[in-house]
Amino acid sequence: MDLQAYIDSLRGKRVAVLGVGVSNTPLIELLCRNGVRTVACDRKTREVLGDAAARLEALGAELRLGEGYLEEINADIIFRTPGMRPDVPELLAARQRGSVVTSEMQAFFEVCPCPIIAVTGSDGKTTTTSIIAELLRAAGRRVWVGGNIGHPLLAEAGKIGRDDAAVLELSSFQLLDMTRSPHIAVLTNLAPNHLDVHRDMAEYVTAKENIFRYQSTEDIAVFNLDNDITRGLSGKANARTRLFSRREEVADGAFVRGGAIWLRSGGEEREVMQTADIRIPGQHNVENYCAAITATDGMVPDEVVRRVARTFNGVEHRIEFVRERRGVKWYNDSIASSPTRTIAGLRSFDRKVILIAGGYDKHIPFTPLAPEIVEHVKLLILCGATAQAIRAAVTQYEGYRGGPEIVEYATLREAVDAAASRAETGDIVTLSPACAAFDQFANFMERGRAFKTMVNALPE
Repeated sequence: MDLQAYIDSLRGKRVAVLGVGVSNTPLIELLCRNGVRTVACDRKTREVLGDAAARLEALGAELRLGEGYLEEINADIIFRTPGMRPDVPELLAARQRGSVVTSEMQAFFEVCPCPIIAVTGSDGKTTTTSIIAELLRAAGRRVWVGGNIGHPLLAEAGKIGRDDAAVLELSSFQLLDMTRSPHIAVLTNLAPNHLDVHRDMAEYVTAKENIFRYQSTEDIAVFNLDNDITRGLSGKANARTRLFSRREEVADGAFVRGGAIWLRSGGEEREVMQTADIRIPGQHNVENYCAAITATDGMVPDEVVRRVARTFNGVEHRIEFVRERRGVKWYNDSIASSPTRTIAGLRSFDRKVILIAGGYDKHIPFTPLAPEIVEHVKLLILCGATAQAIRAAVTQYEGYRGGPEIVEYATLREAVDAAASRAETGDIVTLSPACAAFDQFANFMERGRAFKTMVNALPE
């Protein structure tokens, strides 16, 4: 089914879209412009939405705003926003009344005319998605990037050609009730994350499994052999299973041998590139390239892979170099919203760093972070809601002997000022919070940009 046929199937039905935000506003506009009766629902008030509310009404959308926006939703089709669990009471009641609950991403899978490569995981999924897109573009492919990054693609589906490629980053929230899987699925790794939203780790892993659950034997599923959970999941795929590893040689996929990334396929192997060619720092990025190389095998020539690796600077907020001031280098790793991400970031540097950490509490244990902080951090600066929890994890670690020194501040602004006053020539300061940003910022992007603004405003 193409996009127009899908839209035609909605005519004569009442469609509710939950959330008037970045991901769903283009969908609301698309539906309205095609004559579909559309109800835009959001907890925000008309005053908060401002011009957006008036613009959607002018297009013909009915608005349901404020605290009661989910009460007795009267619609044939309901598009769930990714941040909302599919089993909230209001959606369960709507299903009982006969409503079909779907999502912008589910609909995109139904209408996308080109192959879909999708990436999920706890860490590395944004960088891996971006590398895959860069590789395909450099090989001459027209690429559409979406999902958890880029922009919503459903409204763009009519412009996508059969020979294009859609490259998606998918979160556990998007995957939670998906009933379709991509042609090529990549699982970077899995570790406790988002346990403030998921009931438990089991539900989190089950959501991630949907990225390969509905694949056919003609599809490909790519798993990280070095991660215990993804290694275990690799035996559950119906698709051709390929692996990548930094520690072991694999029979089908990419692995590291002698400072190079090798690829095995169909009983043959070849060296693709030297790991030293990778411009972005850290062993975790070697893993990300192994995943991307496996996913794009047969679509991207090896010389293109090498060229991209030497020139690709990485993604904003991921160990992003901000500035060197008075001999001190500053890095923005705001994407590190879990302990495992922060651990990967700390291991990327060749010396002990000044670490700024802390933020919103996602109910993830900080115990695994403690030994890494003791080994890789010379000064720990904490701020945000989880400051006390991180301090407790470090000071209660049996290997803690009073170092690093730990200091706490109320805001990121104060933490940056403290780092600037304490740092010496040759030091590295990195914002790698190990937590989400919601205690002080809308998201990790806003936090990262605020950090960069503060750092760049420091006087010479």
